[in-house]
Amino acid sequence: MAGILVAVFWAILVSFLAVALVRLAQTLKATTKLVADVTEQAVPLLADASATVRSAQSQLDRVDAIASDVQEVTSNASALSTTVASTFGGPLVKVAAFGYGVRQAISRRTRDEDDRRTTAKPSRRTVIVGRAVPPARGAWRRRKD
Repeated sequence: MAGILVAVFWAILVSFLAVALVRLAQTLKATTKLVADVTEQAVPLLADASATVRSAQSQLDRVDAIASDVQEVTSNASALSTTVASTFGGPLVKVAAFGYGVRQAISRRTRDEDDRRTTAKPSRRTVIVGRAVPPARGAWRRRKD
């Protein structure tokens, strides 16, 4: 009887091991299929990624060229601005100062003439012994009016 018991035990053990090996084989088949599908899809994705990286590199090269052109234009504009400022800046300041001085002189003269008209006194001549002093400046113009 001991022999039958050992034989049944070995038969059950072998059955469990056979079931485990069948399930392991199914798992390995599924894993192999999954790896094959991933490889099948990954190769085109990697090719697309590689093409995208090349395209991005091309675009970055273009942007770099544009940036260097913009930098050159900026430096040229800065140099032109400096040249214009140094060439025309001094004379323009002088012309503006001259214009300001002329306006001030005209407004002061107009103001003085307005003050003289409002407070005009009859002109008198001052007599110095042996000599006559001419009337105040601008008085001859008032007489003609």
